[in-house]
Amino acid sequence: MTKVHPNAAAAAAAAAAVAPAAVAENGEAVSLTVWRRSLLFNGKGFTVFDCKGNLVYRVETYGGGSPREVVLMDADGHGLLTIRRKKLSLADEWLIYDGDAAASPSAAAPPKRFTARRHVSLRPTRCLAHLSPPRRQSYADARAALSCRYDVEGSYAGRSLDVFASSVSGGEQRRRVAMVCQKEAAVGPDVFRLVVQPGFEPSLAMAVVILLDQMNAS
Repeated sequence: MTKVHPNAAAAAAAAAAVAPAAVAENGEAVSLTVWRRSLLFNGKGFTVFDCKGNLVYRVETYGGGSPREVVLMDADGHGLLTIRRKKLSLADEWLIYDGDAAASPSAAAPPKRFTARRHVSLRPTRCLAHLSPPRRQSYADARAALSCRYDVEGSYAGRSLDVFASSVSGGEQRRRVAMVCQKEAAVGPDVFRLVVQPGFEPSLAMAVVILLDQMNAS
């Protein structure tokens, strides 16, 4: 039977193992197991483990429906990214912030990383969503991720997704940076794999999974 429960004693070490710096250093793809369940009783969300069964990310929500704001946390419960649905928008839009946006005072709002939009087309297409960097950068350092936009293709219901990165300026050929696929063992749609390529943040890849889950629930 496929293991989906964490090894809590090694959770902190596992979180460090999938940090962006570690991914870039060893040059290997990171394979994570995503369980579409919360570890809390009566809670909804996600629980994410590394290849050794150690807890690395978690998402906990309460109540039914699709919450307007979801926080991706590390194994210790620290907010990494916030996925927030935009109010009063003519299109389906979500905003992705650094950290726990709700825990920050309004005077010190966390930086906005991306604006995400559901792809709308009258023709059949594999494209599901687009993530674009904010128009006005608030970062003092020009990180490479902010020069990229991301396109998500495939089927979330079928647990088959590809995330492609391309340069905002259009001068670089797009490349696949992450993918979602079903587990080899037949464990149902609530347990699947998230594979992240070197140079791409595993936390941002998980935020894309949460985003697609929100889009499918809305």
